[in-house]
Amino acid sequence: MHSFIFNFKRTIPEQPWTRLMAVTCLLTLSAATAWEIRCRMWGYAPTLNDTPDLWALRRRAVQPDSLVIIGDSRAWFDLDLDEIEHGVGRRPVQLAIPGSCAYPVLADLADDTSFHGTVICSVVPIMFFAPAGPPVQNSLEAINRRRTQTLAQRASTELGMLMEEHIAFLKEDDLTLGELISRLPIPNRAGALIGPPLPPYFETEDRERRARMFTLCASPGPLQDRVKYGWLPLFTPPPLPTYVPREVFLKGVAQAIEARFRDAASAVQRIRARGGKVVFIRLPVSGELKKLEDRATPRAGPWTRLLKESGAPGIYFDDYPELAGFVCPEWSHLSAPDSVVFTHRLVPHLVEAIGGTGQFSGTAKTGAL
Repeated sequence: MHSFIFNFKRTIPEQPWTRLMAVTCLLTLSAATAWEIRCRMWGYAPTLNDTPDLWALRRRAVQPDSLVIIGDSRAWFDLDLDEIEHGVGRRPVQLAIPGSCAYPVLADLADDTSFHGTVICSVVPIMFFAPAGPPVQNSLEAINRRRTQTLAQRASTELGMLMEEHIAFLKEDDLTLGELISRLPIPNRAGALIGPPLPPYFETEDRERRARMFTLCASPGPLQDRVKYGWLPLFTPPPLPTYVPREVFLKGVAQAIEARFRDAASAVQRIRARGGKVVFIRLPVSGELKKLEDRATPRAGPWTRLLKESGAPGIYFDDYPELAGFVCPEWSHLSAPDSVVFTHRLVPHLVEAIGGTGQFSGTAKTGAL
């Protein structure tokens, strides 16, 4: 048996390492600066990314008696935190998640036995009653991150926010290599259907997760059109799967929706049993998207039934002239200035709903058309 002894010594060649490092840093800085300039020319600006980590930070800010906003992106864009604080007397915690179903977050608050505060829940029926898919997964991902987030991930989030507030190209939903590649026009093929694209960046966000529509999107132009005409494919249900009989699939969906009604009512009742309150709210929608939603989920259907079975008050924007006159520039959300005015007009109805007891009579309507 032979024995081998290795005596390895790494020889570092004589090179102008200081100059090489300086050149490398200069090239890297030049490339980053050029990319930053290009992204700003495209209309991007420094703002925070809306991530499950940021949501988890705000979820931890919820106190037992907090006022909490949950729901979809309309609550994220349309409800101004300053106006609510001024009118209600308590600053809300923004937990609405774009592209999400509100029910998992409602259930999370109901499961938190220490919580006895007030919940303002935005309802877009197509998303609220989605039995599965991205709307549900988006909410579950945020909730799970709050439960599993490590100290390293929290620190990374804090450091990331410092950079995102000053650098425009740090847009993980738009400007990563994977996202740029996904924009390539790949046609549908047999057995490989390409889903409709998600809307591009058109908002700014602060550390309280307050979203404001980008001015360029609030004005007519290519960005507004790209966002506007992207909603209809996203809100149109995909084709039924061919590997499951049609009747079996539709029966499963109907059962899941029935379960969602029961579960939502149960979550509301658990919060109210602890002295908390829940207010459902239908926020403005315009144009062809409103027509689609009205056809798919008529007012007398899911909305009215949700209020009746949960016993919670509801505020529907179409019921009040002062709320019904707003036009969403891209059909689904209010512009930043309009969101402030809308919230100011909404506050009296919220005050009556969360300040009342029993049947919540008055401007907050319970189950009424």
